[in-house]
Amino acid sequence: MKVLRGRVLTFLDEPQGRDDTSSYRWIEDGAITVGSDGVIVSVEDFDTARTAGHEIIDHRPHLILPGFIDPHIHFPQMQVIGAYAGALLEWLNTYTFVEEQKFGNEAHATRIASRFFDELIRHGTTTAAAYCSVHPQSVDAFFSEAARRDMLMVGGKVMMDRNAPEALRDTPQSGYDDTRAGIAKWHGRGRAHYAITPRFAITSTHEQMAMAEALAREFPDVHIQTHVSENLAEIAFANELFPNYGDYVGIYERFHLLGPKTLLGHCIHLSHRETEVLADTRSVAVFCPTSNLFIGSGLFDYERLHGQGVRIATATDVGGGSSYSMLRTMDEGYKVMQLRGQRLTPLRSFYHLTLGNARAMSLDHRIGSLAPGMEADMVVLDAASTPQMRLRMETVDTLEQELFLLQTCGDDRAVVETYVKGQGLKSRLGA
Repeated sequence: MKVLRGRVLTFLDEPQGRDDTSSYRWIEDGAITVGSDGVIVSVEDFDTARTAGHEIIDHRPHLILPGFIDPHIHFPQMQVIGAYAGALLEWLNTYTFVEEQKFGNEAHATRIASRFFDELIRHGTTTAAAYCSVHPQSVDAFFSEAARRDMLMVGGKVMMDRNAPEALRDTPQSGYDDTRAGIAKWHGRGRAHYAITPRFAITSTHEQMAMAEALAREFPDVHIQTHVSENLAEIAFANELFPNYGDYVGIYERFHLLGPKTLLGHCIHLSHRETEVLADTRSVAVFCPTSNLFIGSGLFDYERLHGQGVRIATATDVGGGSSYSMLRTMDEGYKVMQLRGQRLTPLRSFYHLTLGNARAMSLDHRIGSLAPGMEADMVVLDAASTPQMRLRMETVDTLEQELFLLQTCGDDRAVVETYVKGQGLKSRLGA
């Protein structure tokens, strides 16, 4: 067994305020003992831990937290980050769909999958929910690389049978068949979780949405991921294509694709009725601030959705999002909320990065917190990782201030190590 020593922070519940110390567990000099199976055996004060005969890895004075979780990211869009465009639909047609066609080539998909997981590890992300391309080989590349690193991942082939280049279109039947085959091949294999993935209503016909509904009915334990209400032009187009469904959320509602394991990217321009439907079905609204700002889609109304009981997650949305860093994501999320006259406390930010996103993905029985029996996915953070952060740390004297500094100024340089099932992976990447 091995023992990780450091300053340990893990959440027990969603913080209700800046002084809600009951929502987390903090150990100034902690010991996390990890068994040979990659599962946490104990979390306690180092002075009382049984360390005899164990490998001790001393990370003092750094923070040890559960690994970061990203519930909305596009694996085929690594080479799209930073592409200039005025709005969502222009961005998709000019850049994204062009790049995604390359994933019909197995060698390309395999190469990008390796780079993709390198970036996640470099930025402290140990679990993500990813969109693959329309090609089954992109799914195989994604899950094969995840399995090689023993990472818990959610992913799925996008279903698209219209409003995309011919090379990226499937059919209602082939989309169904490929997804069904992907579930049979990957779901529950090691740490793999498959997601039924109709990209969004604009790129699926009524017939394909019905096939997605059939899959959801056949496999009620798998995740569903899609997009909704990101951009005003997108919303108008979706309502034009599905004119008798009332609103955008109503399309997914009609095809019974909403529920506790449904991850809905963006959710920016929701009506009152749509918000109520998300709350009633316990579907998850995924806040993607770097993407929403970069593409100019709008400002997510966190307090409105949270106040109406909608479950909320936070995500990078690479490559519309401009960084793999969940720290950068929460920094931009803070700014979005500031513009809306709302406040995002450092405690709530780090809750979302860990336990909150694990709960949103219905995976909190396995990941998202540090406790006996949980899988040992962890991140080690250094709040003095750059010269400016080191200077600021001279005046930091509370945990809240340190977390806010990490959120505001941190990036991959603040990630000292990323552990997956107790194995340190970032240090193996090299420069």
